[in-house]
Amino acid sequence: MEESAIQEKANRIRDVIRYIRRFKNATIVIHLDDRIIDSPLFTSHLRDISLLHEAGLRVIIVPGAHKRINQLLEKNTISWDMHNGCRITAADAIPVIKNAAFDVANMVMTSLAGEHLTALIGNWVRARGKGVLDGVDYGSAGEIDKIDADAIKTVLDSGFIPIFPCIGWSLNGKPYNISSLQLASQIASLLQADKLFYLLPDAELSSQYFEIPKELGLTPEGCIPAMNIDEVDSFLQANKNIKAVLADESGKNLYDTVIAIVNLARRAVLAGVTRVHILNGSLDGTLPCEIFSDLGSGTMIYASDYGKLRAMRQSDIAGLLSLIKPFVKKGILLPRTEKQLRQTYNDYIVYEVDGAVRGCAALHIYNYDQAEIAAVAVDETFAHIGIGPKLVHYVIEKAKSIHIKSVFVMTTQTSDWFEQIGFIPDTIESIPEERRNVWTPKRGSKVLRLQLTE
Repeated sequence: MEESAIQEKANRIRDVIRYIRRFKNATIVIHLDDRIIDSPLFTSHLRDISLLHEAGLRVIIVPGAHKRINQLLEKNTISWDMHNGCRITAADAIPVIKNAAFDVANMVMTSLAGEHLTALIGNWVRARGKGVLDGVDYGSAGEIDKIDADAIKTVLDSGFIPIFPCIGWSLNGKPYNISSLQLASQIASLLQADKLFYLLPDAELSSQYFEIPKELGLTPEGCIPAMNIDEVDSFLQANKNIKAVLADESGKNLYDTVIAIVNLARRAVLAGVTRVHILNGSLDGTLPCEIFSDLGSGTMIYASDYGKLRAMRQSDIAGLLSLIKPFVKKGILLPRTEKQLRQTYNDYIVYEVDGAVRGCAALHIYNYDQAEIAAVAVDETFAHIGIGPKLVHYVIEKAKSIHIKSVFVMTTQTSDWFEQIGFIPDTIESIPEERRNVWTPKRGSKVLRLQLTE
């Protein structure tokens, strides 16, 4: 087996071990759309949930029941309307809705038992009727009043998995139909969960259905891998009025549901949930991929601690050498030794994703007339999410802050990229003598310069 293939496998294994250590005893809330429960992949998703539980994560499941409720209402010839995402029925429909919600919850509990896991269905949610709003009587639809956090923690501490049907009870025991999407968000917020997952069919924040702000990076498939809160606001603003471009009803429904989830995710993150993930439940293995790899398989919404620029530390040297190795092999970067990095690590910044170095750049200062931007490298897996520009713009601003007059780069293969951001060709004679002495005609690096001051 080639060295590069072994290294790639080793890096994947390291990622898994790092995330298992990070999320040991973490609380995660999983919303399961009931279309997933009816799909051939349900067994596979339950097996993955079982593995997460066995890995030491504290799992809570909130199954949706929209499809099952539709089926039972139709079977009982009970009509309903949808308004602002809420199902409106007469009071006599609530026994049917309750039966549907508990049917789905029991299916999940039974399937977990098949994985040798103990789950409990509880009445841990207090609700009240939505009542009449703007002249619309919401009938059996309810709002969440209170969730019994102490009871949930007791269940989790006992090693069990709590399951929440989409039903809440008033103080006098009257049941109401509540939104399972909102319920998942509120449980995660109350418990300050580490992760909240929304797992539903074909849920992808992709350019196929949505307007993507230009500052957001995309996967090769055209999907958004991650957004911070500011980027979420830009996404929601860009998609405020695009329903007209969706050609069919299924597209419209997907739009409405995903936009609702993005809004709930934003609210949950602001309330203290560490990360919210929107996953396509039509993909096998999407849950473990999202938890145990940096880029995952869906869209993650987070506050600010997922990816960050920071000064390099000596402890980063091994990771940085591994990062730049493929670029050295291709002739894009000059080789660096561990000794060189120990001597110059203060010149470097790194881009860290969940504790792993995924990008780097250096600013070598020769005098106040000029400095060199060097060793710009981004892990190929992350090349599409805009890390490179962040690194380069950061070191440019750093140079400006200490009144460097100009910065230059030496490049063999990335001239076009630097020219796009304002660098212009310059001569070898323009760079400091000590750097010129390292240059060789055989390598033939070009000099590009960006003027910072007049």
